[in-house]
Amino acid sequence: MNSLPLVLASTSPYRRELLSRLQIPFAVIAPEVDETPLLHETPEATALRLSQLKAKAVQTAYPRALIIGSDQVATVDGQQIGKPGTHEKAVAQLRLMCGKSVVFHSALSLYNSASGNLHTTSVPTTVHFRELSDAQIEAYLRKDQPYNCAGSARIESLGIAVIEKLEGEDPNALIGLPMIALIRMLAQEGLDVLTWQAPI
Repeated sequence: MNSLPLVLASTSPYRRELLSRLQIPFAVIAPEVDETPLLHETPEATALRLSQLKAKAVQTAYPRALIIGSDQVATVDGQQIGKPGTHEKAVAQLRLMCGKSVVFHSALSLYNSASGNLHTTSVPTTVHFRELSDAQIEAYLRKDQPYNCAGSARIESLGIAVIEKLEGEDPNALIGLPMIALIRMLAQEGLDVLTWQAPI
């Protein structure tokens, strides 16, 4: 059984809530990472690179820990979609995505800062957006304010109303943390979430 502490390198409240479902204590720390995509970098490659950078960015503070880094990038019509940040940009994103299929690349990295082991994967989710009127877009954004969510939709809240259907292997990935892949990675590092017990 691995006794290394668990660390979430993220400021996302959604990832924090998802990780808490495993019922294992963890620390949270904000990683200092430039999230600007590199020139000619694919959305999946961007998400993977950033998830690794986030996990490794906090290793000085946690030199003996299992550190989780995650990042999500969406793409529609070959265009990379990130967090809107403002109401105006969110309106533009939803107008662009109406009636289209959007692929969300949710990348996950688990870094053992004691051994240097790094596990990484990307879990895609295809989201089919409904056709929406400008009035519906405005109403949704005013109610949910998903300005810190890639793709301008908070799937775990009212954002489900702007979606026609989802295709993917893990619904948690769309919220921001691929939990099925994470549980598998933790097991590879000797931490079985089902049999884990607090050290005495």
